[in-house]
Amino acid sequence: MMSYLKKQIRAFFVGCKWYVLIPGARFIGQLRSPRQILRVWPEGEVTLGLKIAIFMHFDGRGVVRAQLLDYMRELRENGRTVVFVSNAGKLLPASLAALREICAVVILRRNIGYDFGAWRDAMDYLGLPRADTEEVILANDSVFGPLVPLGDVLRRLNYEKADIWGLTESWQVRYHLQSFFLAFGPAALRAPAWEKFWRSVRPVPMKSYIVNAYEVGVTQAMVKGGLRCAALWPYEMLIKLVNRGELEKLIVAEESELGKADPIQITRKLQVLRIRDGVARRVALNPTSDLWRQLLLSGFPFIKRELLRDNPTKVEDVGDWVEVVRDSLAADPEPILQDLRTMLKGGAP
Repeated sequence: MMSYLKKQIRAFFVGCKWYVLIPGARFIGQLRSPRQILRVWPEGEVTLGLKIAIFMHFDGRGVVRAQLLDYMRELRENGRTVVFVSNAGKLLPASLAALREICAVVILRRNIGYDFGAWRDAMDYLGLPRADTEEVILANDSVFGPLVPLGDVLRRLNYEKADIWGLTESWQVRYHLQSFFLAFGPAALRAPAWEKFWRSVRPVPMKSYIVNAYEVGVTQAMVKGGLRCAALWPYEMLIKLVNRGELEKLIVAEESELGKADPIQITRKLQVLRIRDGVARRVALNPTSDLWRQLLLSGFPFIKRELLRDNPTKVEDVGDWVEVVRDSLAADPEPILQDLRTMLKGGAP
């Protein structure tokens, strides 16, 4: 009885906390100006192409990782004008010099408003979408990669089939395309829902609010506006890859070791069981963490930094990601390992 009462009291105070915090954060966001830009290169009018990628960055040291430069270089080589917007407020001279070789615009702003604040600020400053804009891609630095050529992915963006594309989709909270990569085609860019949504984006100082109102909210707003949203790696497709055959193979492999359990096989089996249990109980999974292996083995170009750095949802089988990247994708895991070493030393967010 006491345990039940404690739970109810705790839930009451948690509810009171959010009842106060959310309106407070929203109020601060309304008071703040969306314009938080400090410096722009180059100054003056900027010529942009028909297809634009706005790449959001943060690193407290002012460093731009080598993999991010490769990511943006591939965007440019595949016909996108790259706009770089950083919430770091500063960049090291070497990083700025490298960006100038790749990007049409480099924007430095205060660390206010998270990703959506940065994207809105960049679009407002550049007057996007312009009359001739055919595509706007919103991307960020929350991933390692690309681990496979990005051109193959970009060529799959077909705006006759959908108006907005994400790489992955999620049903956590509500249905949404995950915001580390969102591509908006011509119909979306000229829809009333687009202008209404971005006008509503404010620099709110609360990450959970940003996730619910903007990351989830942008897909919901576009769908309500009559636009078609789709993912290149649909959730249902990934779930089907975790089939009974895979579980049976893992059990056979485990039993064939003459009683010597392989830790890798055990963790893989545990993760498959965890996924199947979630599906059976209709619990929404996060594709970029729970289904990271299925994503990579089906040609997905990225792996989330948060998964390798923190593994916040305790994914069981991520311990052999190096082997998957190296042996299954024929990609070099060393750049990721170098970045992880830097992060473990406290040198990066």
